[in-house]
Amino acid sequence: MATVHLLHAGYAGDRVASSVVLVMDGAARIVVDPGMVARRSLILDPLATLGVSPESISHVFLSHHHPDHTINVALFPDAEVVDFWARYVGDEWLDHDGDGYALSEHSRLWLTPGHTDQDASLIVETADGTYAMTHAWWRGDRTPEIDPLAADQAALEVSRARILAAVDIVIPGHGQPFRTGR
Repeated sequence: MATVHLLHAGYAGDRVASSVVLVMDGAARIVVDPGMVARRSLILDPLATLGVSPESISHVFLSHHHPDHTINVALFPDAEVVDFWARYVGDEWLDHDGDGYALSEHSRLWLTPGHTDQDASLIVETADGTYAMTHAWWRGDRTPEIDPLAADQAALEVSRARILAAVDIVIPGHGQPFRTGR
């Protein structure tokens, strides 16, 4: 069964950095949104504590293409990068199956537009419950309710409802996890 490790709880305000997560599922090592964390040691040190080297990361999952979620992708030189519509290996652009695409046995990509038209969430089944790494919410207190940068607030509400119906724990784009009460 997969495990989920919050490497860095993101923040948004005068300064911004994404929440960075490691998913371990069998041979898969997936880093989610290695964005604009000011000191790379805030990502690399927790990985080292878990015995994971940057070179052993098999995938980097991007919830969307804003710089605060993508800047540090190059920390993981051997990883396959996965976004809402493709996967990238070296200089190859490869297709994937879209909504429901499996990155590993217990992790799936869901298309969850709203914050941007290209948002995706990583849904991971663990022994502790089902997790969503997503930008459907910014923070652990579920604020802001109305996303000030949303490309489509109505689509975001549909994505939020889908996530809340299926997961137990949400790790939002910029903050601590919250339980859904499902």
